[in-house]
Amino acid sequence: MVTSSSTGRPDLFYADIVDLADNAPLVANVRIRNIVKLKPDQAGATLPGHERLYIEADVTGLIRGDAGISPVITYLYDAPLDARGKLPKLKKAQIILFARPGGRPGEVQLVAPDAQVPATPGRVEQVKQILSALVAPGAPPRILGLGDAFHVAGTIAGEGETQIFLRTESGDPVSLSILRRPGQAPRWAVALGEIVDEAARPPEPGSLLWYRLACALPPALSPQAVRTLSVPDAEAARADYKLVIDALGPCGRTRSTR
Repeated sequence: MVTSSSTGRPDLFYADIVDLADNAPLVANVRIRNIVKLKPDQAGATLPGHERLYIEADVTGLIRGDAGISPVITYLYDAPLDARGKLPKLKKAQIILFARPGGRPGEVQLVAPDAQVPATPGRVEQVKQILSALVAPGAPPRILGLGDAFHVAGTIAGEGETQIFLRTESGDPVSLSILRRPGQAPRWAVALGEIVDEAARPPEPGSLLWYRLACALPPALSPQAVRTLSVPDAEAARADYKLVIDALGPCGRTRSTR
């Protein structure tokens, strides 16, 4: 895995960047102009292997947020130390910050201790695409967990359909449907609405909808989700849900969201 010289940590993947962007009212390109190491009595509690820095940076571009942001901002950053106990090279580095306004003019607060990434052209474009997807009409809502699952067996062996409803932060309906027909590969789709139509498809890997599902769904159906089903129907629903989870693949998150 690639390591960034301006953060001193492994590079981040799609899910990591969405985690940061989804929680950041302010996203900006900045150039670090000054760094001050805080003394232990000033720094407070930090993670082992990190050193808290006071950073002053020039805003070179605003990707998301208030256009009236100060041209020079300050913030605290917990920088990871390398194997020799050295800080990464940060001065003059071009950085993307994921932040929220601070309590004083020109002050911002990172949305997470590690919420700054190198501002490479590819990363800047990726962040812009993610932010556009997050605010697009009909953008998939945040998934909170599983709702109820239903299964209807067909009239012949190997035929059946499962529908699994998901709980969302906004309350908007999202559901999974899995269809099995004899002699055919199982088909599944996700619907953003009350009705599952023929146009519903699995999400594209690396899309916002894929992220919402792959990074939020539990690995297996809970007993609560199948509580109203008979034993055979519950087993079929569990198998169909596993099909979806296997097809989505791992979320790919490398950083802790806690």
